[in-house]
Amino acid sequence: VDDKVLDVASFEKYLQERIKVDGKTGNLAQSNVVITRDRTKLTVASPSEVGFSKRQLKYLSKRYLKKQQLRDYLRVVAASKNSYELRYYQITGGNDDEAEE
Repeated sequence: VDDKVLDVASFEKYLQERIKVDGKTGNLAQSNVVITRDRTKLTVASPSEVGFSKRQLKYLSKRYLKKQQLRDYLRVVAASKNSYELRYYQITGGNDDEAEE
């Protein structure tokens, strides 16, 4: 995120500490799971035989947002079959008069 709302380095550290592989945390290096960071993009790559859960990544992302009190502003969205994105909630300021009628 270019607007400095989310600290990507601390998010990467959080994921490295908490991702479970074969039911154990801190097991990334032995299982060849790699977390790389570009400026605003984190990539978690794992071999197909490891069986890394995409659902766990979503859970940890939501938990991190809650811990940083960003859950009200950002959401975790599946961008494709094998990726997630963090997006802002779309807030529209519509007329309340139409809702009353």
